[in-house]
Amino acid sequence: MSGRTPPLGDTTGLWQAVLAAAAGRCQCRGTCGKTHAKDGGRCPTRHGGYARHGTGPVSLLAAAADPDALLLPAHRAAALPKRELTAWCPACHDATRRAAARAQQAASPTAEPDALFAL
Repeated sequence: MSGRTPPLGDTTGLWQAVLAAAAGRCQCRGTCGKTHAKDGGRCPTRHGGYARHGTGPVSLLAAAADPDALLLPAHRAAALPKRELTAWCPACHDATRRAAARAQQAASPTAEPDALFAL
């Protein structure tokens, strides 16, 4: 994908608007677990650029800015307004989503065993 060619299905221009607001660069500021300290605290990955040697060009995603909202079901995530979206590189998106899932799991109460099976 070169330039800012939108993904299939971006008929509203939402993805292009999110990427334009991000200046074509991942907007992660460390929620992925990396500090991005060498790059001013923001992920250096650019749309169409290369994340590391030997990988193909990166396609940024437009997804929820709030890490907890990354866990929303697809139909709810697709309905988020532009102001609640941010540009993510796949690596930061996936790492942030995993971290949010771990935090959510740790915060949920543990299920009590069913009394029927208690010994």
